[in-house]
Amino acid sequence: MYKRLKELREDHDLTQAQISKFLNMSQTGYSKYETGENDIPTKILIELAKFYKTSVDYILELTNEVKPYNKE
Repeated sequence: MYKRLKELREDHDLTQAQISKFLNMSQTGYSKYETGENDIPTKILIELAKFYKTSVDYILELTNEVKPYNKE
């Protein structure tokens, strides 16, 4: 999942500093999510999925489908 977080960020041409600002946290704190040094809290995982317009399952590598699930 950590590799996928980095890929999503890079695919959107964003820096760790930009994502950390969106999440209201330090760049170092966010960096530890991408390296796997720290586990990602569920709340942050959901925020990232919404931000990237994907599903939590995609970030967690449970699916390769980027498109989020239909809410119906």
